[in-house]
Amino acid sequence: MHGVTTHPISDTTHAAAVESFLERAGTVFRRFDEQDSGCVSYGLAAAGQRWFVKSASTGSGVSSLRRAVSVHQAVSHPAIVPLTHSFTTDEGLALVYPWFSGEVLYHPTRSRHGGRAIAGSPMARFRGLPLSRIHAALDSILGAHLAVEQAGLVAVDFYDGCMLYDFEGHKMMLCDLDEFRPGPFTLETDRLPGSRRFMAPEEFVRGSVIDLRTTVFALGRALRLLLDAGDEEKQWRGTRGQLAVVRKATAPVPESRFRSVRSLVDAWHAAV
Repeated sequence: MHGVTTHPISDTTHAAAVESFLERAGTVFRRFDEQDSGCVSYGLAAAGQRWFVKSASTGSGVSSLRRAVSVHQAVSHPAIVPLTHSFTTDEGLALVYPWFSGEVLYHPTRSRHGGRAIAGSPMARFRGLPLSRIHAALDSILGAHLAVEQAGLVAVDFYDGCMLYDFEGHKMMLCDLDEFRPGPFTLETDRLPGSRRFMAPEEFVRGSVIDLRTTVFALGRALRLLLDAGDEEKQWRGTRGQLAVVRKATAPVPESRFRSVRSLVDAWHAAV
């Protein structure tokens, strides 16, 4: 998948309407139109390849996709689904990614929420994998965020809805990192976007500093939730040493956490 640089719409800079344009370019085999973000996405098959096209027509949605373009210009990693192209539309913007054959671990929509703990759900299946598979997936998440850190970005709105897992190839990929942004920065609103289960306390306080320690908190929550056998965080599958790392990463006070993603990763590998 990586290294592919051409596709049927690589020369397109503008299209009047996304869906009709894609139907002319190939076959639309999936349509995702109930996302919480309000964005509409498509699975496109054309010229022997498959692509994921994400479009936005609202002001907030377009701003988010523009931020995504900046994120992908700044950072790349084998575990991050790469952005290959973008084009404008009469209503907004569309981004083109290679299609990745995986399942989102958590997939809330406007009409249905929940699903992490339901038997047969992607998250439940992931939690039932052998620990070696889970650790490999966690290493991919941590490695990607080392690249994020090197690029001078902090994680915003990172949660299990950004995690795509291929249960056949046993590979973890990250997507929808649209809200990541240069840091540190001062929060100028009442809260940042995101899932409360992954968000640090400072993300709910206007005027607080959002920096690498905020990213560390989100990663600590990811480690905690993905290494637990259930959704109530009462069935920890890791070691005491690993749990101590998680607790330090998710300390309520930022100054008590690891100061960087690198220091978190080093401590985690030492615990493993």
